[in-house]
Amino acid sequence: MRLRTLLGDHPGTAALKDGSIRSDLVEFDFASYSPTNKGFKPMVREGAFDVSEMAIVTYLMARSFGKPMVLLPDVVLARFQHGHALYNAKAGKLTPRELAGKRVGIRSFTTTTGAWLRGILANDYGVDLDSIEWVTFEDAHVAEFVDATKRAPAGKQIVQMLVDGELDAVLGERSDHPDLKPLFADVGAEEKAWFDRHGVVPINHMVMVSQALSEQNPDAVREVHRLLSESATASPAAPRLGRDEMQRSLQLIIDYSAQQKLIPRPFTVDELFDDVTRTLL
Repeated sequence: MRLRTLLGDHPGTAALKDGSIRSDLVEFDFASYSPTNKGFKPMVREGAFDVSEMAIVTYLMARSFGKPMVLLPDVVLARFQHGHALYNAKAGKLTPRELAGKRVGIRSFTTTTGAWLRGILANDYGVDLDSIEWVTFEDAHVAEFVDATKRAPAGKQIVQMLVDGELDAVLGERSDHPDLKPLFADVGAEEKAWFDRHGVVPINHMVMVSQALSEQNPDAVREVHRLLSESATASPAAPRLGRDEMQRSLQLIIDYSAQQKLIPRPFTVDELFDDVTRTLL
């Protein structure tokens, strides 16, 4: 069975994508998108793939609008988020607690990194997210979501706007520009302290399948999960989240997403799976 597949180049997907790991039951027709997140919109809006990597917040939003897709318990990208926030030190020192009333840029308000960072700012630093003027550059992958943020002028680039003083800070970006510094001054210490409090690594991307595939060919779905698991096991650099940690990380990003009104209500983790994929946890 040939499956239309969107899967990025990650340590845990390498063995699957280079053919080292194969199956007699399924074959993958890999779509080419660079970066991979460019393929999320056609998946959400058109059902373009049978198997797809997906940013977890995009999946939560798609689920809230009844999009026919089902989560697999396979994490392909998980990372701490603190190093993906910048400010322009040329304008003076800025700390996370001082973001109230500032202009903050983010590629799209619905990015998973953005949702994690806003959750951290609100819940660990007491920042009033509604006091910030959010400036965005792209639409949400989920067309039905109503984005009330201010859109950057056409042709503007997010990091350059920060360098030029048109933004006070940006989320979801890295840069080696000498004027730009991490919003969290000691990133490593912040990450350790956050992990000590929450006990999870933030999940960015997981893998999902179309609802039709899960309903019509559950054996293929189980095989996809087996192959992904085997490929991840083959790489020491692949994310290593046990069942409990995965569930805690998912519940936290669900709570952050509901708090930020990206989804209308908090899901339970159990709701993200169906009868086929739930047994794979």
